[in-house]
Amino acid sequence: MTAIANNNVVSFHYTLTNAEGETLDKSQGEPLAYLHGAGNIIPGLEKALEGKTVGDKFTVTIPAAEGYGEYNPDLVQEVPAQMFQGVENIEAGMQFQAQTDDGVQIVTVKAIEGENVIVDANFPLAGQDLTFEVEIVEVRDASPEELEHGHVHGAGGHHH
Repeated sequence: MTAIANNNVVSFHYTLTNAEGETLDKSQGEPLAYLHGAGNIIPGLEKALEGKTVGDKFTVTIPAAEGYGEYNPDLVQEVPAQMFQGVENIEAGMQFQAQTDDGVQIVTVKAIEGENVIVDANFPLAGQDLTFEVEIVEVRDASPEELEHGHVHGAGGHHH
């Protein structure tokens, strides 16, 4: 049986919960497939999957630093509401794409204060320890094309 290592395509089912035990995400029907060693999933989960084989089931808690990073208060900004042209009612919780010096970033509206909008560019799960329940479904060698592209093709991956 193949143990998970770099350049393997790994398919697994998962349930993601937060520290309060609330389910945040889970694989629906099809397992999630990724290319091991290519940085396609969060670093802590990739590290936890290393060496596992098909049929393995385990639970792992990933600290924020090895997940989506620590929460960065510097990524919370106040911007003029007129920057949201064409949006009728801006409400807390809405997400927008913003063009930044680092490329496109997703920002979440935290609050509206008069003519200003408080936006947060932290990833929604930043600063949270995350628990994954995992079941390994398949491990195979990546194709030359998958290695060249740095991600999985076909079921569970890109290029359907």
